[in-house]
Amino acid sequence: MKVYIFGNEDLDFDNKAILVAKKFKKTIENCDFIYVKPNQDLPFVDREEIVIMDTIEGIEEITLITDGEISNTGFEKRTTVHDFDLGFQLKYLKKIGKLGKVTIIGLPVAKDVDYLRIQSILRKLVAQDMQGS
Repeated sequence: MKVYIFGNEDLDFDNKAILVAKKFKKTIENCDFIYVKPNQDLPFVDREEIVIMDTIEGIEEITLITDGEISNTGFEKRTTVHDFDLGFQLKYLKKIGKLGKVTIIGLPVAKDVDYLRIQSILRKLVAQDMQGS
């Protein structure tokens, strides 16, 4: 399973997904972390299923955002211009049928990273991916 990592390594409030990916890089089997740089074209257009991890302003705990919730996520309240672009692009790609099932692991800006919870979520998603569901 590929997990697309968004954020800015230089900004403490926007680098949590990057820190998580670095910590779990070699410890979660069958999970590859793909770093998406600011202003990079999205590498997952026309994919059937994608998983994204990013910091989201306005959430209080780690949140799984699924397909049906993308249009209600409040991406316009995100931290950086890059994040706004991600939200807009996801909504647009879904609208024109260029994006399949999306799962976003949202990390709260104002809280410490709960590595055990994220590890549990990633392992569950990997297991689901391996089963083909």
